[in-house]
Amino acid sequence: MNEETVKEYLMNKKGVTEEKPFNFPVPVFKVGSKIFATINIHEQDRQSINLKYPKNKISALRAIFEEIQPGYHMNKEHWNTVYIDKNLDDEFIMGLIDISYNLVFRSLAQKEQKSIKESESTM
Repeated sequence: MNEETVKEYLMNKKGVTEEKPFNFPVPVFKVGSKIFATINIHEQDRQSINLKYPKNKISALRAIFEEIQPGYHMNKEHWNTVYIDKNLDDEFIMGLIDISYNLVFRSLAQKEQKSIKESESTM
């Protein structure tokens, strides 16, 4: 999987926007008002993304997959850096994106969730 494919998958989710809020050009993807993914630019030779993951399962995931590490510049208890350029299947990476999106979407206020659902159904 590559950065462009990941970006396309991220942007096709309901209520997602892309921003670059930092002093360097890190693409940040939000569902509603909250971040659920970033595309990392810290390593020139590897492509990676940061994704949220359930706190109670995060250590097990990292123990199984070498390509999944504690989140670069993120809260390590909740975020992973996922290397997308080598051994992980595209479907697996998309599944991790879905988990991150769903975790963050469910953490939004009910009013914000409803607004996202309604805006998508009118398109």
